Amino acid sequence: MNDVFWSVLVAVLGGAIRVGTPFLFVSLGECLTEKSGRVNLGLEGVLVFSAMAGFGGAWLSGSAWIGVAAAGSSGALLGLIHGAACSLPRVNDIAMGIAVMLFGSGLAFFLGKPLIQPQAPQIPAIELGLFAGTPAVQEALRINALFPVGVLLAIAMAWAFRNTRWGLTVRMVGDSADAGRALGTSVSAVRIAATTAGGFIAGLGGASLSLYYPGSWNEGLSSGQGLIAVALVIFARWNPIHCLWAALLFGGAGAIGPALQSVGIGGGYYLFNALPYALTLLILIFTCSPTRRIRGAPVELKVSQ
Repeated sequence: MNDVFWSVLVAVLGGAIRVGTPFLFVSLGECLTEKSGRVNLGLEGVLVFSAMAGFGGAWLSGSAWIGVAAAGSSGALLGLIHGAACSLPRVNDIAMGIAVMLFGSGLAFFLGKPLIQPQAPQIPAIELGLFAGTPAVQEALRINALFPVGVLLAIAMAWAFRNTRWGLTVRMVGDSADAGRALGTSVSAVRIAATTAGGFIAGLGGASLSLYYPGSWNEGLSSGQGLIAVALVIFARWNPIHCLWAALLFGGAGAIGPALQSVGIGGGYYLFNALPYALTLLILIFTCSPTRRIRGAPVELKVSQ
């Protein structure tokens, strides 16, 4: 019984990192975007399009890292489109985000048809389980090489928001556009830059999906992770370090089903696979209460009450 328990625990911990890596990058990208006072609901389209572009780039070039660069660049392109369009008069962030989601997904499905069958080079794994004597533990502790990049990025963003001129400018624009304009700051330029950079970071999550886990390209690859990341940022209270822990929580929830199946417990598999979506629903319920104040929200988002 103890062996089963530890096997499941190790599998969940390994799965939390494996499944949570895309959540981490997409949530960090959205955190940066929302810190500037803009919402990007098009992240689902960004994630799908960047996953397709990353897979295609790796397949055509023979290099997984070129694929990662292609994924980030494609995410930045959609982020730039969203940011520039939302800076125009009478353009709504939410409506434009839905348009970007549909555009990115549709374009990915159209361009990605030839990529469904081929195999592309994969992002290398970091072997943390070489000390273990069992293959199951070794497999569980194979870490996506992008995950440490995400951890360092979360730490760097948290530091930059507090200690750099760039970070303080992003936060100022997110809290008061009028204050930014009074100091001579171009609010539109800051928000476009933040949305573009956020798209690039989210695109790295797409590369993780198609070039590591599950490591292939198909039209149902993201399973709504881009939309979940928006709720995850609210749960993390717009704090990059909290985004890391929240991504691991969501990743661990998504890994419970496969972990139980690996030890022969197949009952309720699909129910456990629904846990990330159930967590998202609970987050929305608790954070939308009219009696609770959402701390940490950029004032320009108008969601603090």
